[in-house]
Amino acid sequence: MTVTRPAADRRPSMVEPVAAPAPVFLTMTGVNEDRPGSAWRTLLETSWSSYRAWYGSEGWRRRPSLADSKAALGLHMPELLPVWNELVVAAGGNNDVARMLTLWNPPAFAPGCSQLVTSGQSRSLVRNYDYDPALFEGVSLSSHWSKRRVLGTSDCLWGLLDGMNDAGLAISLTFGGVPGTGAGFAIPLVVRYLLEVCDTVAQARRVIDRLPVAASYNLTLTDRSGAAVTAFVAPDRVPEYFDAPLATNHRGLVPDRPDLARRFRSVERQDVLRRLHRDSRPAGPAAQEFLSPSLRTTDFEGGFGTLYTADYRPDEGTVNYRWPGTTWRRTFESSDDEIAVRLR
Repeated sequence: MTVTRPAADRRPSMVEPVAAPAPVFLTMTGVNEDRPGSAWRTLLETSWSSYRAWYGSEGWRRRPSLADSKAALGLHMPELLPVWNELVVAAGGNNDVARMLTLWNPPAFAPGCSQLVTSGQSRSLVRNYDYDPALFEGVSLSSHWSKRRVLGTSDCLWGLLDGMNDAGLAISLTFGGVPGTGAGFAIPLVVRYLLEVCDTVAQARRVIDRLPVAASYNLTLTDRSGAAVTAFVAPDRVPEYFDAPLATNHRGLVPDRPDLARRFRSVERQDVLRRLHRDSRPAGPAAQEFLSPSLRTTDFEGGFGTLYTADYRPDEGTVNYRWPGTTWRRTFESSDDEIAVRLR
C-alpha cells in the first residue's frame, strides 16, 4: 500500500549542507640581510601602496611634516637615524616614504594577540599574532643594523611585532585595550629600537620610561638573566609595569574597556595564560596550547585571526613559527627561505 503525504507535509530527503568557511592561506618569507638591500626594496615595492593608503587614511595633512618627523626620530631614537637614512636612499629619496618610516604620530592600528614568557630548562617567549592577513607583511627578518643582531617579525617596513637580539633580550607586543592616539611612535618601531640598543629588561625599562608612544600597548620582555615583565604604555601616561610575564589585550586584570575586551575575548585568553604561568608549563607544551582554540582564533574576516604562533628561544637563538601541524624554524644565521601554510 502506498501512502501519499499532503504536499505541505513533504520534507526534503536530505538536509542542505552548510557551506564551509573559505580557506585562508599565508606565505611567510625568511630574509637574512645585514643592511637594507634588495630584499628590503622588494618589500617596499610590494607593500608601499598599502602603507601609503594606511598612512594617508586620515589625510596626509594630518600627518607631521618630514622635518618634524625626522627631528622627533633624532631626538628620541638617534641611534636609528643612520639606518633611516639608508632606507630613505634605498627608497629613492621618496619624501612620503621618508615621512612614513619615522612612524611618528601615525594612524591607529590595533592587533589582537596573546603572549607569555615561560621559564625552565628552555626559556621562551611565545605569542599569537591575531590580525587581518591582508595587512601582514609576512616577513621574518634577520638583520645587523647595530652591534647587535636582531631577528623578528617585520612590520611597518622596519619595525617589529616581536623579536629578540643576540644578547638574549626578547620582546613582543599586544594592543593595550584603550582606543585613541597621541604624540608618539608606532609601537613596532619601539620594539625595533629596544632590541637595537638594549641587552636587558632593566635597560629596556629605562628606555621605555622616556619614549613617547602613539597608542595603547602591552610589551612583554624577558632577558638572559630570566627577568620578565609586562609594560603597559599609552600616550601621555607614565608606563606601568606588571610582574606577570603575560598579556592579552587589556591592562592588568581589569579591562579599561570591557566592550573591547569582550570583542577580543581578552579576559578569557588571559585566564588561559595565567593558568599556564601558574602551572609553570614548559616551553613546548605552552607553545602547543597557543595552537588550541583557547588561544588561537580563526576570525580572519573580522581582522582577528591568528596568523602565526612565534616561539622564541632567546638562549638558543631560535624562533619557531608554528601553525597546526607545521613548524618553521629560523635563526640569526638562517638563509633566505619561504613557507606557505593554510590558516583555515
